[in-house]
Amino acid sequence: MTGPNRRDLLLGLGALGAATVARGEVAAPVAAPAPADPPADPPAVQDAPRVQADQAARRVPFHGRHQAGIVTPRPAAGIVAAFDVVAGSVDDLERMLRLLTERAAFLTQGGVVPPRDPNLPPADSGLLGPVIAPDNLTITLGLGASFFDRDGFDALRPARLDRMAQFPNDALDADLCHGDISLQFCANLQDTNIHALRDVVKNLSEFLVLRWMVEGTVPPVPPAPDGSTPSARNFLGFRDGSANPDSNDALAMDRIVWAGEGEPAWAQGGSYQAVRIIRNFVERWDRTPLGEQERIMGRVKHSGAPLDQPQASEHQPPDYAADAAGLATPMDAHIRLANPRDIASDQNLILRRPFNYSRGAVKNGQLDQGLLFICYQRDLHQGFIAVQNRLNGEPLEEYIKPVGGGYFFVPPGVAGDENGQQGGDYLARGLIDAARRA
Repeated sequence: MTGPNRRDLLLGLGALGAATVARGEVAAPVAAPAPADPPADPPAVQDAPRVQADQAARRVPFHGRHQAGIVTPRPAAGIVAAFDVVAGSVDDLERMLRLLTERAAFLTQGGVVPPRDPNLPPADSGLLGPVIAPDNLTITLGLGASFFDRDGFDALRPARLDRMAQFPNDALDADLCHGDISLQFCANLQDTNIHALRDVVKNLSEFLVLRWMVEGTVPPVPPAPDGSTPSARNFLGFRDGSANPDSNDALAMDRIVWAGEGEPAWAQGGSYQAVRIIRNFVERWDRTPLGEQERIMGRVKHSGAPLDQPQASEHQPPDYAADAAGLATPMDAHIRLANPRDIASDQNLILRRPFNYSRGAVKNGQLDQGLLFICYQRDLHQGFIAVQNRLNGEPLEEYIKPVGGGYFFVPPGVAGDENGQQGGDYLARGLIDAARRA
């Protein structure tokens, strides 16, 4: 087996310089040491799995007009955690947001853990060792409706932000819902996300109390013969994301994702985040005939192609005008209800960024698996809420049950100079400045 050993990886990461990339793209790796010679003996059971140094060294810029983790390419692992904020005054909220910005900037860009007096608790959990690898980590802050219940903040509430309400098929668990803030962690490895979450919990314990968290993953997919990358599959076995808008299309993202006119000045350039924890009844689904599964979803299971064009690719739009009676794609198929592809539904597009979750088993012996659904849009009501209202009563409801989540507003990004330093800027600074003026 070839590849760098742990010592080579740490040396390479310690020597990394700052890397820059365009917004929404993953940074190119900085030169790393040449792979070590193969070990004289084959790896033993106690040896850690080998990581590719260039993957661990990749970083997503922290600074920019928008927060990273929205249009940024989705890595293989994610966590969404919601917190209650115990800071009360504007001064305390500013201190909290400044510290959160400082920790997020360090964790996402990587670096050496500072030494600490051994008589004191260590500066870091040690989960990733003495050198923190960037590992494509992004940390995205969202503000819940309850965050704006504080004195002086109600008038600054984003125009379309509501507390998540229960839909007809929901069975919401109060312990898995809402929160003053959300933090979305995304990275190549789940340990990178867990390390970042623990860092936040430790360093911001004065301000934050963890309310709930869910971990998720996206299965890596080999490239197609033409070099393109297919959409990943969810736990129902279907490709998830075939009809997602192009996150590299800046004009489309301005129209679909980024908040603008009608929002408070501080919120422009942000986005609405909807999080839904959706349990899948996988045992029941796995006993359902394939043809019925495909009619429920509206797609060919193995390829993702629309049912009216079964030989096409997953990215071929269905032609509902030629199938007005629903003979190929049933009128109540998931993809047809979610996006009827008419002029009106063009206003309801959302950018999906989901992860699969698996949380063991429930008391009746069934698997607790499902979708950690995350989407972004410029208008929560015209986006996720409108789409979900069309889906109410769909046949898929027999196999899924939303149990938690929440709605949040993601503030704009943090400005940085040419050296990647934010100076006096910090996450949600515009909101804090507006609260002081008010």
